[in-house]
Amino acid sequence: MAQKSSKKFSYVGSNIKKIRKVKHISQADFASLFNLARPSVGAYEEGRSEPKLETIISIANHFRISIDILLTRDLTVNEIFSLDQLNKKLDKVHLPNDKNTIESSNEHKSGVPLVKIQDYLNYIVGYQNADFIQGLEHVNVPREFEGVVKCFQMNGSEMEYHQQGLHHGDLLLAKLQSFDEALQKIGEIYVVVHKDHIFTRRLSKVNGNLLQFVADDPHYEIIKVDSEDVLQLWRVKMVMSQYLTRPTILEERVMKLEKRLDEMMKTN
Repeated sequence: MAQKSSKKFSYVGSNIKKIRKVKHISQADFASLFNLARPSVGAYEEGRSEPKLETIISIANHFRISIDILLTRDLTVNEIFSLDQLNKKLDKVHLPNDKNTIESSNEHKSGVPLVKIQDYLNYIVGYQNADFIQGLEHVNVPREFEGVVKCFQMNGSEMEYHQQGLHHGDLLLAKLQSFDEALQKIGEIYVVVHKDHIFTRRLSKVNGNLLQFVADDPHYEIIKVDSEDVLQLWRVKMVMSQYLTRPTILEERVMKLEKRLDEMMKTN
């Protein structure tokens, strides 16, 4: 007799429930937001069914969470809340109050251009267009760097391992590098503006015109690209994050050891 088995396909259901909790959205309102039946939302959250791909894409875009994270990670309420707070702050950067403010801010924006996740595709097309760059939101950074610098919002969790590293939504302050400069900085993290997409990885090897990039999370595949297809290379110089990094494995072991020594001292 065949045994019935159930396998969890993704974390999207539990993440939907947590997103609703953080944003105080009822199942009915969530269903209305994405043209769903209310019982469908309950079925997703209970793991009885999965949303269609187009629904998953809509949810990810609406709440500005990468599809990869939405599907493959069981997000904590604190992570969702931190991301929501970061997005709210980004939305307020140089927010114009009226038409005159819009015109003056477009002419005299201060700070560093910010390329948010939703700007990625437009940036690939318009990265050489001065008006497009000036039209991007700008952020003030705590220090100045020589050369051309921009801020890119981290998209994805490939540079995060054991909750250390770069987190989805972090702001990466990066400096523009030539191909020759990148050759001298192998092992550094780069925001790569490819003709087809933008990704963040660590440059691990250069073989002629072939660039090899690896993720800090070893579960992600190696990316190899031809330098001819790379529009820009931005070396990450500084990270601005609202994510509270948990202690490393080594730090946890040290804390446990200190606790045991403290207990031993008390018993003696």
